[in-house]
Amino acid sequence: MTKVTPGPTERLRFREMHDGDLDDLAALLGDPEVMRYYSSPKTREQAQGWIDWNLRNYAEHGFGLWIVETHDGEFVGDCGLTWQEVDGVRDVEVGYHVRTALQGQGFATEAAAACRDAAREAGVERLTANVRADNIASQRVAQKIGLTEWTRSTGHGVDVVVFGAALA
Repeated sequence: MTKVTPGPTERLRFREMHDGDLDDLAALLGDPEVMRYYSSPKTREQAQGWIDWNLRNYAEHGFGLWIVETHDGEFVGDCGLTWQEVDGVRDVEVGYHVRTALQGQGFATEAAAACRDAAREAGVERLTANVRADNIASQRVAQKIGLTEWTRSTGHGVDVVVFGAALA
């Protein structure tokens, strides 16, 4: 697959992660509020692993999670596309994390919509969002970008709602 990065939106721009993003990502992924629907917040070492994972994703798949910033360079969070498997079905998933101070302002929806559009342009046929059943805010983001509930599953001991849409 060709390398893809979402184009800028009205308020946001996207770029690949690099090691210089460790402080911002460690703060984001270490924030208990941001990571409330994960098993636990990530340590600084795990945040570096997150960067390394995304660098591999860019090289192997042409996409991953990107750093999301405002046009003046303020760090918003990360958002992007990764391969995920649920119940033996492997699809490209859109995922997103927004700094607690910036939540509720539509940044996740704006970023996820840009990633959906980039996925479509890159030839991705199906896009999903795997959202914990109790994460209503994230479910709303998935719905606002045109994904509908496809199925429910249990992964890593939690109930997950799989939202999806055909892009092709």
